[in-house]
Parts: sequence; C-alpha cells; structure tokens
Amino acid sequence: MADDGGITAQRIRIGLTGLAFAFLLVLLGSVISRSRREAPGGATAAEANDAQPNEPLAELGVAPGGAEDAANASSSNGQ
Repeated sequence: MADDGGITAQRIRIGLTGLAFAFLLVLLGSVISRSRREAPGGATAAEANDAQPNEPLAELGVAPGGAEDAANASSSNGQ
C-alpha cells in the first residue's frame, strides 16, 4: 500500500502526457487545414469570400424588391 502514491503519480503523468499529445495533434491538424484553405496567389479564404457578390439573387434579378418589381407593378396596374 506504500506504493499507491507512486502509482497514482505515474497514472497522472501518463494521463497528462496523453492529453498534451492530443492537444498537439489537434493543433497540427488545424495548421494544416488552414494552409489548405488559402486561395491561389496568397489570398486567404476570407478575402476570397469578400470578392464574391454579397447578393447573388439580386444580381440575377430574382430577388424580391427593387426597380424591376416596381416597374412591373405599375404596368400591371395600368391594364
């Protein structure tokens, strides 16, 4: 029973080592994932998203509201 303290300390040490290993593994995976998200030419994913239009439906003319809808409403009222 005198060795119980030594065994407990060893188990804690092994557990903390495993926890540190898991943390480093997740950190490494995050770094690799972020490096793959970069767009060609050094642009990051956030910069690539900013380059895309903010309202693609409005650019296609299918979004509700806008000048075309007002023109259609006024022409249909006149008939």
